[in-house]
Amino acid sequence: MTSVDELSTVAGPRDPGDGARRFRNRALLINGAFAVAFVVLLGVAATTTESFLTDDNLTNLLRQSVTTGLLALGMLTVILTGGIDLSVGSVVALTGIVTAGLAADLPVPLAMAIGVATGVACGAVNGVLVARFRLAPFVVTLAALTTIRGLAYVYSETPITPTEISFLSLGTDSLGPIPIATVIMLVCFGLAWLFLTRTTAGRSIVAIGGNSEAVRLAGISVPRHVLLTYMISGFLAGLAGVILASRVGIAQPSVGVAFELNAIAACVIGGARLSGGRGSVPGTLGGVVLLALIDNLLTLYEVQSYWQQVLKGLIIVAVVLARRREDA
Repeated sequence: MTSVDELSTVAGPRDPGDGARRFRNRALLINGAFAVAFVVLLGVAATTTESFLTDDNLTNLLRQSVTTGLLALGMLTVILTGGIDLSVGSVVALTGIVTAGLAADLPVPLAMAIGVATGVACGAVNGVLVARFRLAPFVVTLAALTTIRGLAYVYSETPITPTEISFLSLGTDSLGPIPIATVIMLVCFGLAWLFLTRTTAGRSIVAIGGNSEAVRLAGISVPRHVLLTYMISGFLAGLAGVILASRVGIAQPSVGVAFELNAIAACVIGGARLSGGRGSVPGTLGGVVLLALIDNLLTLYEVQSYWQQVLKGLIIVAVVLARRREDA
């Protein structure tokens, strides 16, 4: 009988780097295919619709991508730890209407700061329940989704329209050809990339999703870092709510329904793994741009809203199936 050692000798030593190389090669191939599909989509848009390349449409595309972009960036930090935040859409509604309501009596910058702080507080509550009490993230944030939405209606059952002209500046003004809101989003993405790749706390967040027990044994506080991710998600959701209210000029307690699904979709399209430990800031930004482009094209083609949902759902499923090849 051949022993295990003899079989190992015959087969030859295994190179532990082979698996990593195969994964990188598959990831590069899939990302390359997405890049080609994106370029083709741009070409089709430019040649089939005259209004796609107009200044108004491109500016509108940039502005509309901000909300999903900020929510997806916050969602990414949570997903990297193996968690999820289903409450971000409700946080957008609450922070927007709180900001609009306070702007009538307080200076607009202070009202906006309080609105963003409200988002951070919502994220902190979620983080404490998940990190300290070890409750399931899905359950905690699902409960927060309904609770925070209810608080938005408690604050105001009807939409609030601020009368201060300065309230609209954040969402409507531009720096040259680029909207200020888009600049803010891109700055947030840049800071998030630096945080996750160049700081000890950021690398610890990524490691938690891969093996939280190993991180704990290394002397790193897992609960503290998990709490931080939910606070980041709350901060970015609060910022998104303030910018959205400023852009449309009105705050409604009903806004933000299903925003969390677009945020999750952007992360998954960008290569994030919902079980944690994998995902990138540039990939998430690519997912945000792709979703915004699809929404814009479907609108330009005058596709009815319910068919837009069907097509987006099919696209997301196709992307998830393609991403599974990276782990094959």
